[in-house]
Amino acid sequence: MRSLSNPAQLDDVGAALRHDGWALMPRDMLLHWLPAQAADADTLHASWSDLPPDTHLRDGGHYRFRRHSCFVLDHANDAARATLTQTPHRAHWQPVTYNALHGGFERWFEPMHAGTTAHPMWQALLTRLGSLLAEVKPVSTWFIEAHQFRVDTAGGIGRPTPEGAHRDGVDFVAVLMLERQGIKGGETRVFEADGPNGVRFTLTEPWSMMLLDDERVIHESTPIQPLGDHGWRDTLVLTFRQGGFQGP
Repeated sequence: MRSLSNPAQLDDVGAALRHDGWALMPRDMLLHWLPAQAADADTLHASWSDLPPDTHLRDGGHYRFRRHSCFVLDHANDAARATLTQTPHRAHWQPVTYNALHGGFERWFEPMHAGTTAHPMWQALLTRLGSLLAEVKPVSTWFIEAHQFRVDTAGGIGRPTPEGAHRDGVDFVAVLMLERQGIKGGETRVFEADGPNGVRFTLTEPWSMMLLDDERVIHESTPIQPLGDHGWRDTLVLTFRQGGFQGP
């Protein structure tokens, strides 16, 4: 395990993603890059308090809440000319190759609220992120799946990744930490898919972002436990794939 360091500037994010297969972007850099204000981030985060239960958990748990929507981003290598379109609502599907616990069947989740997906910060986030990733891997059209997650500890423990260490079957994954409330645990672990090296750290800063090259690394987050009576962990997961969405 090597030590963890934050990038000094935006160019370092892309360089780290190319070199290591993963990178971090701290909150201040993200907000300046979009650009967005802290108040914009708070408004966008408010919808995480209205996530319905994930009814597809095969471990018998009731700790995860989520919404899911899909988008297509064209001309992703030029943010000024990019066009972001939300698709008709569709199921989330992964092969068992990538998700042995929840793969192989269609999972339908409630869509994201229209007010969330129309928010200027949301539009800027997907558009600029698509352009950044297209600089790492030249792709003109990204197929994006967006997952709003709240994992809580009402049952004593919550599992951010019940499937364990995994890949998602996409090109890139972005994980944004939005809030940790009254919890311990939730350590992030990133390992080379075909090698011995890895890092482990805990995302704690609201609106900090981790980027992963899904073809080169596997990732997981450890379970969370409450510090008091109840706690939760809010994240946004965005996956970027070329060639189309995954489907049966």
